[in-house]
Amino acid sequence: MSTRTGRMRRVTVTIPDELVRYVDRHAEATRTSRSQVIGHALAAFMRAEDERLAAEGYQFFAAEAEMFAAASRTTTAEVILANTEWEGVE
Repeated sequence: MSTRTGRMRRVTVTIPDELVRYVDRHAEATRTSRSQVIGHALAAFMRAEDERLAAEGYQFFAAEAEMFAAASRTTTAEVILANTEWEGVE
């Protein structure tokens, strides 16, 4: 299991019986410990949250870049036209 710090700490948590039963079944089926099952689940949750936040950030900056492009389109066209030599046009 990969974590951000790699350190392990013992903690006590209180969770519903149904979740404990699920964790125990999964631990037995995968021949791992209850702690490993919960740790993997939390790591997956953390990765999913990181991916969601990254996607939100990309969407925000894409929208911002699109607004900037739209706002600067006229100015860019004016600069290009002003700096273009036109043959036969005076």
